[in-house]
Amino acid sequence: MRRPGLRARVTAGFAVGALGASTVVGVLSYQLTERFLLAEREASAVRAVAQDARIVAAGLDAEPPDALAALSSLDTGPNRRALIRRDGRWYSSKADTANTIEDIPVELVGLAEQGRPAIQRVRVAGTPAMVVAMPLSGDTYLYEVDFMRELDRSLKVLALVLTMVAAVTTGAGALLGSWAARRVLRPLTSIADAAREIAAGDHSTRLDPAAEPELERLTTSFNLMVDQLSRRMERDRRFAADVSHELRSPLQTLANAASVLARRRAHLDQRTATAAALLAEEVARFQVLVTDLIELSRSDRHADRAAVDVPALARRLCQARGLPPDLVGTAPATDAIWQVDRRRIEQILANLLDNAQRHGGGVVAVRLARRDGAYLIQVDDDGPGVSPDDREAIFDRFVRGRSGARGDGDGTGLGLALVAQHAEAHGGRAGVADRPGGGARFEVVLPRVPS
Repeated sequence: MRRPGLRARVTAGFAVGALGASTVVGVLSYQLTERFLLAEREASAVRAVAQDARIVAAGLDAEPPDALAALSSLDTGPNRRALIRRDGRWYSSKADTANTIEDIPVELVGLAEQGRPAIQRVRVAGTPAMVVAMPLSGDTYLYEVDFMRELDRSLKVLALVLTMVAAVTTGAGALLGSWAARRVLRPLTSIADAAREIAAGDHSTRLDPAAEPELERLTTSFNLMVDQLSRRMERDRRFAADVSHELRSPLQTLANAASVLARRRAHLDQRTATAAALLAEEVARFQVLVTDLIELSRSDRHADRAAVDVPALARRLCQARGLPPDLVGTAPATDAIWQVDRRRIEQILANLLDNAQRHGGGVVAVRLARRDGAYLIQVDDDGPGVSPDDREAIFDRFVRGRSGARGDGDGTGLGLALVAQHAEAHGGRAGVADRPGGGARFEVVLPRVPS
């Protein structure tokens, strides 16, 4: 399973911490409140029973002693029930006392018979209650059952409120954790954005050390790394450009000499004529390589957009290569005029056409379309296709496919690299997939810019 991200872990940590803290506070608050309310209720019950005991004792001292009359003189209200145990018999002013008597604990009865007042919390007929036992005189004892319905209801409401508070606190902790994670990760997000812009070719992107003083060392090191990387890439680009430019003059001389030899092949012996033909072919290939290197070494990484009739340009390039112009198809509702860099788009189309002709068994179709707000260029060939292992590698420099005819060694290995570079300059991408029915389908996606 994929490990959760840092933001998710920080958010979860805050949520768990808030849940734990609110749970501890809630439990302690509930227990303290319950203990205080029960203690108050016990003290009130003991005072009430002590007063009722004096009334009952006075009633039993009358002649003749009447336990029921003594109980009837008590004002117990709806939540209290008084009973007298005299000479082993129970007396109550109410008829439905059988279940109540059964629920009085034996231990409490034993303590009262020993002459010790006692109190105990029990459940009488499923209702929480408090039973107070008070010895009177002789073999007479007063028992009062104080039902705690209101107190039990209040404690349940308190538990519900504390649970809701814990849930709200947990949610607030999660929100706080999410905010804190965003706050903490914001500098890293800016670094990631800067790295993405640099990878896209904008080497002027830098971080502001003053934006996050705590990360000044990181931002300074990042900027220093980008400076060194930019200088090194500029040196490499300048070196490639200088070498390529320096090679153009001798290459032109070699090309002229090879052209002279090619024109005089009829006057040469077979062996010399073959050597002259190979020389002319390799010099031409070398010229293409140098031209591609110069193109790759260009320092401008952004497209110089202008209005371009791309379908007309594609048909012209097909015609220049001896291909029928009707190979170019335009999807319905596709703009004829694109806001693109003409030089780059022309080289993208030319390189894809040449790649299909040389390595893909010939061009089958060229499609121009719009998809999801982007320009789409597709070139289908009739070759063996491209191995899935090569579909990313063939867009690197000096890389040729290893599958079938695509690995024949012809070409410079820079054509598709230039396609990828020009697509990236437009903010797009280049890729390849299998064509339905066989062959390969090279695709370039360019973000659409309104005219």
